[in-house]
Amino acid sequence: MKNFFGFKDNKKNKIEINSDIKNIPQHIAIIMDGNGRWAKRKGLPRTLGHKSGVEALRGIVKECSKLKVKYLTVYAFSTENWKRPAQEVNVLMKLLVEYLKREIEELNSEGVVVKHIGDISKLPEICQQELIKAYEKTKPNKGLVLNLALNYGGRDEIIYALKKIGKEIQNGSLTCNSINEKLISDNLYTAKIPDPDIIIRTGGEQRLSNFLLWQCAYSEFWYTNVKWPDFKKEHLHQAIYSYQNRDRRYGGIK
Repeated sequence: MKNFFGFKDNKKNKIEINSDIKNIPQHIAIIMDGNGRWAKRKGLPRTLGHKSGVEALRGIVKECSKLKVKYLTVYAFSTENWKRPAQEVNVLMKLLVEYLKREIEELNSEGVVVKHIGDISKLPEICQQELIKAYEKTKPNKGLVLNLALNYGGRDEIIYALKKIGKEIQNGSLTCNSINEKLISDNLYTAKIPDPDIIIRTGGEQRLSNFLLWQCAYSEFWYTNVKWPDFKKEHLHQAIYSYQNRDRRYGGIK
């Protein structure tokens, strides 16, 4: 078995991970699930679960940057999340603004590019402004690209791409015969971003929940029962270790 991440028990029975920075996935996507259940288990309001989830994100962004991951896409707010109670949605929007304001200087100093995918026009104006400011400030950077998926849905994204292509066909700049996988990929929110090598989902559920439906065709999947607020760099290492020991054939034979 390949062993790019070595695991050993120390005297305190904690798992130590010796990272060798080989075969690191260039694009990691994460469905950050379990905030509400984490809070409920502790007898806390769901909103405190989301706040703790922001802290978990902070640590994972740092670790991905350290490991030289090129792209990290996190599912922050889906097109279906508007169905949640208005109070919870408002808290999530407030946390987004607070995260960007509080973290942008450090993210920028670490060379992180902060981008968004999804239809942010439906977000509160202050959220849109902070997202645009964050991108404008960090776009010259050459480090990790952090994609915040906000008001994002995989089906919505495919419809968005098809509408763009349809307009080009209408005005005569494209024909139906021009449609292929590359054209569709080039018109998605994730245009020019490679498909995720691995999709991680926390919280115990084992489904995509409308996340990166087009892009996940050959992604590896890694699930954990760990709720997102408890997800640490050691869990990220375990997911990468699992990825490194898989045989990716893309439908072919090695």
